[in-house]
Amino acid sequence: MGRGRRMNKKGFTLLELLAVFFCIMLLVSLLLPALRQAKAQGQSVLCLSKLRQCAVAAAAYTSCYDGFYPMAYQSSVCANWSRIQTIAWDFITTQQWEGGQRVLSYEPGILWQSGDLMEIQQCPAFRGTSNAGGEPFTGYNYNTSYIGHGSGESIPEPAKYSQVRNPAQTALFGDGEYGEGANKFMRAPWANPGDLSFSGRYAGTQGFRHRQKTNTAFCDGHVDTLKECFTETYSEDKAMIAEGTGFLSPDNRLYDLR
Repeated sequence: MGRGRRMNKKGFTLLELLAVFFCIMLLVSLLLPALRQAKAQGQSVLCLSKLRQCAVAAAAYTSCYDGFYPMAYQSSVCANWSRIQTIAWDFITTQQWEGGQRVLSYEPGILWQSGDLMEIQQCPAFRGTSNAGGEPFTGYNYNTSYIGHGSGESIPEPAKYSQVRNPAQTALFGDGEYGEGANKFMRAPWANPGDLSFSGRYAGTQGFRHRQKTNTAFCDGHVDTLKECFTETYSEDKAMIAEGTGFLSPDNRLYDLR
């Protein structure tokens, strides 16, 4: 009979396992910033695409409605207040009371003449909620000071495309954000004939949430990423501007029609 051979089995030592674990953690720590940067870049590109679609929809609207842009907002209330409807550029929100309970419903707003396109209005980098009644998608705002106006503005009627003298330098849509979340009505930093009756410009700022930059769609249809954040405005508003938010220009030059 041959003698049985003894098998030598050598496992990893604790020191070797720790060394492997350390190498893996080092690689992960090196890769994570690059992955975060790639994710942020992807979100910004998708955001620009969505804003571009909003600009295209606005151009289509002007071609159908004698050159007028969509109104930023208007509200209607029935006689006994059992039904309130807010018609805005992004959503039509209806509040009804049924059996003592408030029921909310949403439809595509004035900008969207047909179809279920509401998800376009969700910025992929915005994680907050809408401050306008729990709307399902949020993150963008519309130049209300000069373009959209609205039923409660100094000038209710929206502007016409022909009134925009420099479409490549007039903001139309952007990353809306202020201290309490999203906002859907973009405001210029200083008063103008269109919104002289408005107060609270800090609530119409832009969110610089794409690696400290903000995305904007202009009236000519092009989109751009802007890095300069401005907080110049009236002192009472300036004190309320949240960190990471601000205006597109120190004056009204990127908002007005000139």
